Amino acid sequence: MCSLLRPPVLSRFITVRLKSVAPPQSLASRRGQDLCNPSSPGFLTFEDPQAFKVKSFWELIRALGVFRLCSFPVLVNNCGKLMTFTRMILGKRGFSMVVRPSVYAQFVAGETEGEIADSMQKMSSLGLHPMLAVPIEEDLGEGTGEQRYEDNLAAMLECVHMSHINGWSKNPMMQLKITALVSPELCVKMTSLLKTEQYDLNLLVRAMEGEEVMFSGLTESENTHLLFGLRRLNKIGEASVNKVRVLVDAEYTYMNPALSLITMAMMKKFNQQSAWIWNTYQCYLKESRNLLLDAIQTSIDQTFCIGVKLVRGAYMDKERKLAQKEGRTDPIHESWEHTNVSYNGCLEIMLNLISEKPERYMIIVATHNEESVRQAVTRMDELGLHRDGNTVCFGQLLGMCDHVSLTLAQHGFSVYKSVPYGSVDDTLPYLVRRAQENRTVLQGIRKERDLLRQELRRRLRDKISGAR
Repeated sequence: MCSLLRPPVLSRFITVRLKSVAPPQSLASRRGQDLCNPSSPGFLTFEDPQAFKVKSFWELIRALGVFRLCSFPVLVNNCGKLMTFTRMILGKRGFSMVVRPSVYAQFVAGETEGEIADSMQKMSSLGLHPMLAVPIEEDLGEGTGEQRYEDNLAAMLECVHMSHINGWSKNPMMQLKITALVSPELCVKMTSLLKTEQYDLNLLVRAMEGEEVMFSGLTESENTHLLFGLRRLNKIGEASVNKVRVLVDAEYTYMNPALSLITMAMMKKFNQQSAWIWNTYQCYLKESRNLLLDAIQTSIDQTFCIGVKLVRGAYMDKERKLAQKEGRTDPIHESWEHTNVSYNGCLEIMLNLISEKPERYMIIVATHNEESVRQAVTRMDELGLHRDGNTVCFGQLLGMCDHVSLTLAQHGFSVYKSVPYGSVDDTLPYLVRRAQENRTVLQGIRKERDLLRQELRRRLRDKISGAR
């Protein structure tokens, strides 16, 4: 049995550098100054419908229709049941004929390699970069056996290959959910064990490389599955290093500590020269800043590079209900404003680090929030960070927030769209889960709908004028 120290809590690093970072100037007051200065990043108001000039007439109509449906909470909350019922009535083929040109086409790149390539080439022509996402994951009670995880590994390796070989981006990225390769039940148990057990990153690295190690607290079968899972992840790392940056998604708090431990072990092995493995930090969590600082300290102590995907988070409703049911303190910030402060504070930390050591730190500002995007753009300008460099980029979901994505791309920033792909049957469960997790975002896209309408009216006016 091997059981060593976990990464120490960040202490001296705060006093040496991060604690000295002054809080950013109020966004509201700074934006007023920036908008008066045409040379400042404040021109990014995201209010120009011309951002959609690259979209076809049908794409405008489709987006308006889908967004209108997504604005009704009852539809979003029950979309899984509604789709199951519709499939029963229409049959598989009829259901596909309805869904494919609408919801599927809005949020999914395609099924065949040709369809995906067409979508990616169009995205590239708009100045956007794809971040492919295999729509497979598991939650508690959804485990399907070791062979299923091996099948998932094959799909992930194919995703690495597609991301690298097609040249869709000079700095290709893809997403990875560890629960597609390691059972959620084991991740939950490891999270519980981490409250008392201490696993060294070197132990996990040795297991990844094929050594038969024993992890304290696990049964023989659990240990065997963990070894298989770590070796699967090692194959992903070996296939992607120096080719594709792998962004590991965060999930629920009842398994995140185990996911982060595994991800940090991957970083230790594969991030010696550059950040090829990234971790995700959910800023709606009260502990998000400390988790980020701990990770930074660990990367310093163990001399590896770190990549950060910074998100607000998408599991708020379930996390709060679970905490209430179990009598725990709510892990989510009390308000949207507190979450914004958390997000912008973590963003400030990372941008300052990148300005000092761009070879060691990277970040994707993964948000649909315009204020946070503006803060990132403004701080990049103040710190002298390149817009099209690899160290700072922006990310949004495919089919959403295009007024932000396209505007950023048109002004020279590096922008990625999270791109699921696969058949209707494979992607719909993924889309249903994403819709329910992002219901607040979906119901708050009024501005994007207004801009789409403005662009549609402009084209209709131009057609009418041209016909006279």
